[in-house]
Amino acid sequence: MTHPALTSDSVATITGGAAGIGLASARRFAAMGMRLAIVDTRSELLGQAADELMALGAPNVMTSDADVSDRAQLEALEADIADRFGGTDILMNNAGIQPGSSLFGDDATWHRILDVNLWGIINGSRVFAPRMISRGRPGVIVNTGSKQGITTPPGDPAYNVSKAGVKAFTEALEHELRNTEGCKIHAHLLIPGFVFTDLTKGERTEKPAGAWTPDQLADFFIDSLNRGDFYILCPDNDVDRATDEKRMAWAIGDIIENRPPLSRWHPEYGDAFKAFIEKG
Repeated sequence: MTHPALTSDSVATITGGAAGIGLASARRFAAMGMRLAIVDTRSELLGQAADELMALGAPNVMTSDADVSDRAQLEALEADIADRFGGTDILMNNAGIQPGSSLFGDDATWHRILDVNLWGIINGSRVFAPRMISRGRPGVIVNTGSKQGITTPPGDPAYNVSKAGVKAFTEALEHELRNTEGCKIHAHLLIPGFVFTDLTKGERTEKPAGAWTPDQLADFFIDSLNRGDFYILCPDNDVDRATDEKRMAWAIGDIIENRPPLSRWHPEYGDAFKAFIEKG
């Protein structure tokens, strides 16, 4: 079954759309004949992305270097898209950063991560959703989260906090949308696995064997939309869904069993976690 918004009549707006997961998803939408709005602060990548998407079948591509952390910029962008295309049917709040963080690190890093990764998604959803609803057309708001926002591993607390917030916000958003009379818009939480992008590659120049390509992720994402999945939980070449499920079950078990937080990484619980994962 094909999602009713995945048609040539739709308009897709994608933040962080000039590379990585955003661009790979835009390629799929372009091949369907959609009109596209590609948003990315890396303005040097926008022209090349637009040319590629037009070559793949997008009849019209507009670009913007709007900063998703600035609501006023997104309000101006939403109005421009409405003037040019009539509105947005598919919104991918995908822009994100991961510069690294420490618990007692500098405030500026924490603020920038939360401003882009969390407030960017809140801003995008709150700015675009009212017109999307009022148009009365089928559509989706897809917010890019992370497994780190669910299992919250040690090492990058600001990123984890931002992505945990994205999960909570997107769940609340879908509840609101499905209880809004006449609304044909639904929210979805995209939860990538290990994908080789500018965000994750670090100093590496070649894709690790365990990572998916952005195109593999985009194919899985589209299939999940067609199924109607809210939680689009993506595997990769190292971690299958069964392992993800066990890791997430263990994480919530910290609360249920009253274990220490992040007990998966606690020396006294290492053997118990290993046995839990290995259990059939």
